[in-house]
Amino acid sequence: MDKSIMLSHVDHTLLNPRASWAEIETVCEEAILHKTASVCIPPSYVKRVADKYGDALVVCTVVGFPLGYQTTQTKVDEAAGAVRDGAGEVDMVINLGDVKNRDFHLITAEIAALKKAVGDKVLKVIIETCYLTEEEKIELCKCVTEGGADYIKTSTGFGSAGATLEDVQLFKAHIGPGVKIKAAGGIRTAEDMQAFIELGCERLGTSSAVKILAGQHAAGY
Repeated sequence: MDKSIMLSHVDHTLLNPRASWAEIETVCEEAILHKTASVCIPPSYVKRVADKYGDALVVCTVVGFPLGYQTTQTKVDEAAGAVRDGAGEVDMVINLGDVKNRDFHLITAEIAALKKAVGDKVLKVIIETCYLTEEEKIELCKCVTEGGADYIKTSTGFGSAGATLEDVQLFKAHIGPGVKIKAAGGIRTAEDMQAFIELGCERLGTSSAVKILAGQHAAGY
């Protein structure tokens, strides 16, 4: 698969809590140079990036990250603020406590509330597959679909494991026709990238795509 095609599926990511403005600038400039789908950065940098780079790149950020146990109102406020600051895409983390309590209706309602908050911007829902049973993953596919989100996303990259091809296959079997798939975490080679794209992932979350496609081994998400 052509490198430019693979890069067009990438949310070029820097979510390290110690990231400096100089490092954020580097990631943004790489995203522009290599025409990645977006740059995914901490919320605190969204306005500064949007002000500097404008329409030169799509800004993605995270909400309820990385644990997901904030209240729905907190997440709604975060998402609305991110959009006001210039984010075109928001990746939210679900409340895993609600999953373990089998309160799937609460998860669906939270997703719907965040989708309302972001309006016509893209909403991706991180379900953190490494902590879930197969049954829970299937239920969450329904939540994401019924909540009106644009994407289901495997992982934060901060959990105990990342994306697997098996989870992507499971998503494909259970999400609605309007929901796309983002794989994130543990994508460390060009072969990994190609396999996820060929299986049906519209997006890949990785901090190392440029290095991967330059033939360097990636250290992780």
